[in-house]
Amino acid sequence: MHKESNRPRRVAELIKRELAMLLPREDPEGVGRRVTITDTEATRDLRTVHVYFSVLGGADEAATVLPALQRATPRLRHLLTRRLVLRMVPEIRFHYDASLAQGDRIERLLAASRRRDSGTD
Repeated sequence: MHKESNRPRRVAELIKRELAMLLPREDPEGVGRRVTITDTEATRDLRTVHVYFSVLGGADEAATVLPALQRATPRLRHLLTRRLVLRMVPEIRFHYDASLAQGDRIERLLAASRRRDSGTD
């Protein structure tokens, strides 16, 4: 039985922590201050890390933030190379994480439903 390695998870967490510190300071377009890194996943071969982010403005703001993050990716990867003790820093791919916005929407719908059921609407 082959045991799954913890290394991809550890590398992903390390990159998550470092990007969370780098983005607010090193992003030339200033979008890093509005971004929250929600999760990271590294592929088993450690060639790619998927970085999931959220922004307060939701999907509309994410549509403008994502291209800026993609433009900043080479610089961020270079900075990670200098900060991390890894043979190779994985390719970084940013993805908008809509789960927080969806959770907020569901919470508002439930609250409205509770108000309607209690007659305080």
